[in-house]
Amino acid sequence: VLWYRFFIEVIPSSPDVTVMRLSLIGMSGSGKSHWSMRLAEIGFHRLCCDEMIARNLSAELTRADGTVMDLGEWMGFPYEPSYKEREARYLTHEIKVLDEILGYVADSARDPGENIIVDTTGSVIYTGETVLEKLCLHTTVVHFSTPPEVQKRMLDVYKAQPRPILWRDLFSREPDEANEKALARCYPELLSSRERLYEKYADMTIDYYTRNEDSFGVNDFLREIEAAV
Repeated sequence: VLWYRFFIEVIPSSPDVTVMRLSLIGMSGSGKSHWSMRLAEIGFHRLCCDEMIARNLSAELTRADGTVMDLGEWMGFPYEPSYKEREARYLTHEIKVLDEILGYVADSARDPGENIIVDTTGSVIYTGETVLEKLCLHTTVVHFSTPPEVQKRMLDVYKAQPRPILWRDLFSREPDEANEKALARCYPELLSSRERLYEKYADMTIDYYTRNEDSFGVNDFLREIEAAV
């Protein structure tokens, strides 16, 4: 087994086969789930942190009438009374789920030929050094960068359909400031802070415009990774 910034395993019966173990990191709404599902379509084993967290919280996500709310609705916005407590609980579940995923990825003897894609949450960079070191050790960490010029669009999407975003005390409200204005003021700071942390742990970055080109397909995606590492 060789390690060169991304996981390569030489399979005895197929010496030319490269096995990839990838993790996608980036802001909520940056396209991680879209690309992880596209890789799943070509045979990657997809491990989605948000889906696993939602299963762990299924009892709380189920309303009295039997319908199920999504994680963003459950967590709410940072100015709501229940937000802080739910933010903390979400992060606890995230650390547990990611530790479980990384245990699975590290067990390469289980299926040495399995390609794996880990769809992390936007808050993966808050899970602690121990978890992040394991993520960097066992997978190639691919950063989906978000340029400043698309921030307003992402904020509008977040306000219309809340995602489970951990603000980590980066949200504040000035005297007499409306909630929406406070979100618009604090969101760029949150994104800027996160981008620095994503870059710290990433092996490589696929920029926003490249990954959103109509002609950019799965094979192009994988070639970008191979070329970078």
